[in-house]
Order: sequence, then structure tokens, then C-alpha cells
Amino acid sequence: MPHPTRPTVTEDQLSGFSYFKKLLPLLDRLHLDACERDRAHNRTLHFDQYVALLLLYLFNPIMTSLRGIVQASELKKVQRKLGCARASLGSLSEAAQVFDAELLLGVINGLAVQLQPMAHGTRFDEVKGILTLVDGTLLRALPRVAQAMWQDEKHRAFKLHTHFELLKGVPVRMDATDANASERAQLAARLQPDHVYVLDRGYAAFWLFEQILGIGSSFVCRIRDNSVFEVIEDRLLSTEAREAGVISDQVAWLGCGPKCGELKQPLRIVTVQYQSKRAGTASTDTLLIATDLLDVPCEIIALLYRKRWTIEIFFRFFKHVLRCRHLLSEDLNGVKIQAYVAIIGCMLIALWTGRKPTLRTYEMVCYYLTGLADEEELLAHIAKLKPQDA
Repeated sequence: MPHPTRPTVTEDQLSGFSYFKKLLPLLDRLHLDACERDRAHNRTLHFDQYVALLLLYLFNPIMTSLRGIVQASELKKVQRKLGCARASLGSLSEAAQVFDAELLLGVINGLAVQLQPMAHGTRFDEVKGILTLVDGTLLRALPRVAQAMWQDEKHRAFKLHTHFELLKGVPVRMDATDANASERAQLAARLQPDHVYVLDRGYAAFWLFEQILGIGSSFVCRIRDNSVFEVIEDRLLSTEAREAGVISDQVAWLGCGPKCGELKQPLRIVTVQYQSKRAGTASTDTLLIATDLLDVPCEIIALLYRKRWTIEIFFRFFKHVLRCRHLLSEDLNGVKIQAYVAIIGCMLIALWTGRKPTLRTYEMVCYYLTGLADEEELLAHIAKLKPQDA
């Protein structure tokens, strides 16, 4: 059967470029990237223009591929508003390889400074440091992609190692690697001071805990259920802690045998009870959370780990809503660029609306940018949004 004809992008389907004006000055720093290799001085697609076209793709579901971006770049309105010429399929493919993805981190940092924390009451006020959820997710790639590796030659993927700021509701960093890359090593290479890293048990390692503490940050990390530790203090539980499912709050030396002594300080072990379902049967299980935060109420420690699920929700938003399951490039650098542009898109939604990105808000922004909704209707949607508690 013949493939259905893809819809044509027309000028009257694209609007809302005033929002791009606020971003374009931040992209100016990208303009000269890779120009040193252009000895003929005939480059027509620059890095800032490439990023602007990717953002246009991100917020316009009618554009479904690189060819759709090519078609949009032929429109006079797009050329006038984004300051770009027609982009060929070859130039878009080359752009994913020649432009330096890491330069986008400067743009992301510039937007992150403008973002304000969401309303969160006073629950996390006792936690000093930037609350950062860390995890990785797989993006499946075509078998012919050389950089990606998963299980075998037919099952290949990239892994995106993600740092997500809980109180701002947005990711602030994504690093693309082959799927077999160590998540612990990636985190160790990206550690920053004054953060509180919230981690799943796959990150639990004494050497990583020591590096986090050594750089001046803290951690809240689930450890394995069979972890061995020597209790040196049993703490009394408050009513609030018991209501939060905490069944013990202890200070202990973690490890035994050859592992004993690898940690230079005792840690706090908070044991939390939770309900789980296995094979359709409800049961009660426990999890162990290790942290160096000795003075924070244990119910807040339990809540912090529970909030780790926020990053899983973001991964679903990233793949299904922002359409990042479909990779525009087979090159690792191109995957990084697409991931960083998606982060910029999330930050723009948060800046435009004052709320963390959601499916409904993303849809409304898309309606506006495709001309189906006017600015008054977009602002009315934003006004109806309730403040979101982190």
C-alpha cells in the first residue's frame, strides 16, 4: 500500500514567533561555531539557526522529520523570524555532526538562572543544597548506528544520563552515551558542590558516596536490601515519621569485611515500609535509604526518595510528548543536540508559564505556535493552572 502523504507546512500554520525572540539572543553565542572549517565562507546554516529550527520542530507536531524541517525553512515567515535561509537535507544532516553540542550547556545554564523554584511549602527548607534527581534512560537506535550498544548487534540504544532539578521541575543536564556506559562513572564526572543527589540503588557505591561528599555535596540513595551495616545509634521516631511509613532511623557504619573502612564517616540508614504489587498480589515491602543528612527529619528523607519518581514521569514526557523517541540523527553528537534542545524546550515552557511542563500545557503552546489558539487563549490557559507543589 502507498504511504500516506505527509501534510504540507504552510505559513498560516506557524505563529507565536514573539516567544522565540526572547531566546534568540541566548543563541547568538552559537553563531560562529564550526565556521573555522568553512574556508569558502559559504555556510548558510549556522548553529543558532539550526537550534531555532529544531525548537520549531519540537513545538509543531505537523513537522515529523528532517524533511519537514527543510520544508518549514523554505517559508518566508520562518526565514524572516528566525533569520535563516533555506536549509537543505544535507546541511541539516551535517549540522548534527559538525556543531558542538556542549555549547548548548551555556544556553541551558542561562535559562536555568532565570527559572525560579516552584511553590513547595516549607517541607524541604531544612535540606541545604540543590535537590537533583539523577537517573538514566534508554533511547533505541537503528541497528546500523555504530556508537550505540545495548544487547547485541540488532539491539542498539543510546543512554541519556539526566540531572533533574526537583524544585524547578525541569532537567538541567543530559549526557548521551552508548547504552552500556556506567551510570556511576557518568555521575562522578558531572558532580557539582552544594547539591543533594537523589539516587536509585543502581548508583549505590562507597567510592561514589565518598566523591559526592568530597566535592561538598550530599546524597539520598536507596541501597540494596541485603546491605550490611553496624548500627551505632537508634533514633526515636516521631508521629510524622511513622505516618510517612518510616519504621527505623539509624546511624551506622556501612559495609563489612573488605568494604569496612571504605567510608570515612557513618551514614544514616532510614528504613521505609511501602505497599507493592507483584503478580497482582498486594504485599508490604521495605526499602533502605542511605544519606549523610543527619539533621533532616527522616520523613523528609523518605519524601525526597519518593520524589525520585518525578524523573521517571519526565522521561515519559520527554519520549512521548516531545517526540524524542524519534531520533533526528544517527550521530552521537546529534543525539546530544536533540536532547539539549528538548531541555531548552522544557525550560521555555516553565519560563513562559511559571509551571513545570505538562502534556496539556505543551499542547496549548503547540496550538498557539500553529495558529489554532491566539495569545489571549494561551494566557487564559496559563491563568487557570494551579500552583504546583514540588
